[in-house]
Amino acid sequence: MGIIRLRVREFADQRGWTLKEVSTRSGVPYTTVTTYAKSLGMSTVDYTALQKLARTFDILVEDLVEILED
Repeated sequence: MGIIRLRVREFADQRGWTLKEVSTRSGVPYTTVTTYAKSLGMSTVDYTALQKLARTFDILVEDLVEILED
């Protein structure tokens, strides 16, 4: 199973948004946003949340995901 890191904090910082603002703008629960932003590597994620975050940042889902391990 692969391990990924989500680039939530990077995209939030680029826009000058807090994680709370990301949550509000995207509709993704704050706890989920903070988990994704702080995790050094995860094996499972909620794809619907990824879509919402990518749409909020106006990027592709693929840009949000960094593959750490296949």
